[in-house]
Amino acid sequence: QVQPVESGGGLVQAGDSLRLTCGASGRTFSTYNMGWFRQAPGKEREFVAYISWSGDYSYYADFVKGRFTISRDNAKDTVYLYMSSLEPEDTAVYYCARTRTTSRFPSQYDYWGQGTQVTVSS
Repeated sequence: QVQPVESGGGLVQAGDSLRLTCGASGRTFSTYNMGWFRQAPGKEREFVAYISWSGDYSYYADFVKGRFTISRDNAKDTVYLYMSSLEPEDTAVYYCARTRTTSRFPSQYDYWGQGTQVTVSS
């Protein structure tokens, strides 16, 4: 089965940038739509960004406000999330996941990575 694996999280200061990477362990996800989500302690899992399997279409949560960019390199079986102008409110565990749909809802994603922690200090 497909097993996404996230990396690239860490501790940064407000205003900094960070790139998260989602690679495949097991079967490829290069033919699947992918999404990024995040979850802070005590909060529901929250949609961040979506990208189609081909990379031709993407969309974002409203809170992104142009700060984040999702992209993919199917030759490397990799999906990226470029984050800039980070704020303390962005602190969360970030997950990538696969979907058979174009949905922004977590219930429509079937394979999830283990998550990578992003902490933004003020």
